[in-house]
Amino acid sequence: MNLFQLQSPPSATRQWRRLLTKLLLLLVVFSYCLGIPSALAGIKDDSYEGNVFVLYGGNASLVPPKVTLEKSIATSDRATLLVLYLDDCRDCKQYASTVSRMQAFYGRATDIIPINVDTILPEVTYKPTEPGYYYKGAVPQIVVFDKTGKVVLNETGQVPYERVDDTLREVFDLLPRTESPELKRRSFNEFSSEVTE
Repeated sequence: MNLFQLQSPPSATRQWRRLLTKLLLLLVVFSYCLGIPSALAGIKDDSYEGNVFVLYGGNASLVPPKVTLEKSIATSDRATLLVLYLDDCRDCKQYASTVSRMQAFYGRATDIIPINVDTILPEVTYKPTEPGYYYKGAVPQIVVFDKTGKVVLNETGQVPYERVDDTLREVFDLLPRTESPELKRRSFNEFSSEVTE
């Protein structure tokens, strides 16, 4: 008999191995179904998956902010939109697309400064040029400054785009939404056809 020749185990041992293999497979499948959520990231939960503007707003250009609040308020030719948020907040995740929409229409004339409130260090008092001065303890929070640095809107929660749009229209002395044509973004094809002409 060859030493390297495999011998088949007795039939009782073979049956036990099959049964154990099936039970182990069943246990793995059952634990997988119960233990792992159907989606690892969710816009309707308060778990942390990453930056809300990158994941849910589709806009990584907002973070980190390009300018500080202090420098933005000192600049007299631009309005400022301060957005206070948390990355592990359901309302902030849902509101991220609205902030991205604001940037699409007002990003060239307004400094949009998203600040994660976890990065605001606790102090006894804050200066008016620091985000902690305006933080009310709830997120999301929108603070709009006019070109002189005066607060013209300071609200918490998912402030409707229209409310912020109306405020920025007043800051920039634009026609009210009811009197102006609807703002539309150019489609990619319209833009590329103009470039080729």
